Amino acid sequence: MSNRTRLPLGDYYQLLLRHGLLADAAPLAAGLTHPVSLVSCDSKLVIPNTLFVCKGVKFKEEYLRSAMEQGAFAYVSEREYPAVPLPCIRVTDIRQAMGLLADRAYGHPSGALRITGITGTKGKTTTAYYIKSIVDAWLAGQGHRESALLSTIVTDDGVERRPAKLTTPEPLDLQRHLWNAVSAGADYLTMEVSSQALKYGRVIGVELACAVFLNIGEDHISPVEHPDLEDYLNSKLLIFQQARSACVCLDCDHVERVRAAAAACPRVVTFSQKFPSADVYGSQVRKEGEKIAFHVRTPRYERELAISTPGLFNVENALAAVAVAEAYGIPADVVAGGLVRAFVPGRMEHYVSADGQISVIVDYSHNGMSLQNALRSVRAEYPGRELTVLFGCTGGKGIDRREGMGNAAGEWADRIILTEDDPGPEEVEAICADIGVFLTAHGKDYTVIPNREAAVETAILGALRPAVVLLAGKGCEEAQKRKNGPEPCIPDGTLARRALDKYNAG
Repeated sequence: MSNRTRLPLGDYYQLLLRHGLLADAAPLAAGLTHPVSLVSCDSKLVIPNTLFVCKGVKFKEEYLRSAMEQGAFAYVSEREYPAVPLPCIRVTDIRQAMGLLADRAYGHPSGALRITGITGTKGKTTTAYYIKSIVDAWLAGQGHRESALLSTIVTDDGVERRPAKLTTPEPLDLQRHLWNAVSAGADYLTMEVSSQALKYGRVIGVELACAVFLNIGEDHISPVEHPDLEDYLNSKLLIFQQARSACVCLDCDHVERVRAAAAACPRVVTFSQKFPSADVYGSQVRKEGEKIAFHVRTPRYERELAISTPGLFNVENALAAVAVAEAYGIPADVVAGGLVRAFVPGRMEHYVSADGQISVIVDYSHNGMSLQNALRSVRAEYPGRELTVLFGCTGGKGIDRREGMGNAAGEWADRIILTEDDPGPEEVEAICADIGVFLTAHGKDYTVIPNREAAVETAILGALRPAVVLLAGKGCEEAQKRKNGPEPCIPDGTLARRALDKYNAG
């Protein structure tokens, strides 16, 4: 915030007052003209004249005391900490308050950007990269700098570029990234918007030029995420309340509810592979060499398009990107060029042995819905080959994934290897045993190899050729979340190349 205008405390106080968030009418024991140098919720990121936000169920008084020692002069909280001698602005909803404060602190940067927000159970990252590739091709033709991206894989706002920590950052981080994008001269930004971000107000104040709704499936249902599908769906539908345009997949479950919510937007663009009445209609999907080709019809043009990413299911993501391009008025030739050039790290990455006998696909599929789509597509694209799948499930959350992924593998795979995938507080073997119950129900045998590096090598070198091997769950991630926190790991793509090098060497 060093280059931003420093607002007085009174500006933030009045903002909370206008939104009815103040918990009491007691006079604030701090000067309202006091300039705020920084709004922060991280006790490690505090400078003199910081307004500190106390948030999170695990918040401790010691964090506030540390912030005070580093220069915080007042704090915002749902409860007062009498032992800390700082003025308290007590609020009724700290999440909503933080979203509003963050937007105000950075001067509402979303108002200076055209932001595309994408939500869905699967396909958000691939769609984001497709959209960015199309938009960047368009911007390059106009002599503008490339667009910014906030995805599950990477945060690239034009100033900071690093691996992402969350699908959608917390409000103060998010608004900083938006402000960075504006400062760097970006006109467009594409971002994934998770159901958690919508439910808990991380994107409060963010204007979306376009909101994309891809699909909804049984995922993220757990005591620490969404208690049921209804809560999950309702959270995702909130995205339309802050968007000017909506792009809706007519092929998704609960589509009538999605369309009803999208009607809040001044413009709605629909896309589909099932309904010719859609604004963007895709058909004649086929594999042509290493590409997936399809025919598309939009209100402005009709032509052939192609993507270089394997996976027939990625046509849905491509149609979403075409719908966004329709909303933005991007020319057809630019759309075609941007789509075919798009590369998505960790999503359906393809590696082949020198003799062509082993194809390895690395994909982030980490729930039943995405794994089933990946396996079904691989089966269709590589008929007659032994299909091996390697995967695991996260520990401590998303317990329903064990059933969904187990059933998907049990239905489609010939050979199944279970391994670690962010086991967290649980034992890898215990997670694999849970998955195994559903594999056994399909009459499938499976092998458990807890060490992922060893498991990948076994999956590839032990395949009955000709073979296709799907390495699911981790994509291009470089950390494995274990009991003591994240630990470095080798990305699946690198492991695949190493195993193929061994195979090629004989």
